[in-house]
Amino acid sequence: MYDSFSVVPAVDMQDGEVVQLVGGERDTGTRYGDPVEAAERWVGAGAESLHLVDLDGAFEGERVNADAVEAIVKAVDVPVQVGGGIRTALDAGDLLSLGVDRVILGTAAVEDPDIVTRISEMYADSVIVSLDAKDGEVVVDGWTEETGLDPAEAAGRYEGLGAAGILFTDVDVEGQLTGVRRGPIEAVTEAVDIPVIASGGVATLDDIRTLREVGAAAVVVGTALYEGKFTLEDAMSV
Repeated sequence: MYDSFSVVPAVDMQDGEVVQLVGGERDTGTRYGDPVEAAERWVGAGAESLHLVDLDGAFEGERVNADAVEAIVKAVDVPVQVGGGIRTALDAGDLLSLGVDRVILGTAAVEDPDIVTRISEMYADSVIVSLDAKDGEVVVDGWTEETGLDPAEAAGRYEGLGAAGILFTDVDVEGQLTGVRRGPIEAVTEAVDIPVIASGGVATLDDIRTLREVGAAAVVVGTALYEGKFTLEDAMSV
């Protein structure tokens, strides 16, 4: 999935615009304009892949920003991973057939773990399972519902079901520019052999170094890039 440690810009979409939420709370985000323009800007700056999230889809349980996702896939020539509102194997298949490289399953994987296996058997190495943690517990439905699942234990389970990677988001620090927390992500990276993508809290280049040191294969960066805390070029050179 990643030949070397990667920095992946986030293009999170709400109401057709790029939005970065704070702590996973709906309607707390800052808006950053057109998603296609953002995607093209990051690719122009050197991004080797993109992370797209349909925030409306995550909250509503069905894909809402599908047109924007399709436009981005057509506009850029780098691998794209997409999450938010993907609830069925048909949803995943539609995206993968469109040209999306990997689909990200969160709520669907918790409610029906075998969906990971079913999609993986049809599309090899295509499923990333999203484990969003709040107060040390996996949450779903747009980070609003507790599951009682421990992120590290859940990661191991999904590895066994065929997940190609794990996306671990530390919701407690998401979008706050307060820095990453080493412990939660390290617990997940130590629990599995498949790639772990870290997200949440990145504020400085040192945060990116920390995530690399604890074994993350990649880091998704949103607010820090949009707010100009550092450049994508500098982040990729860490």
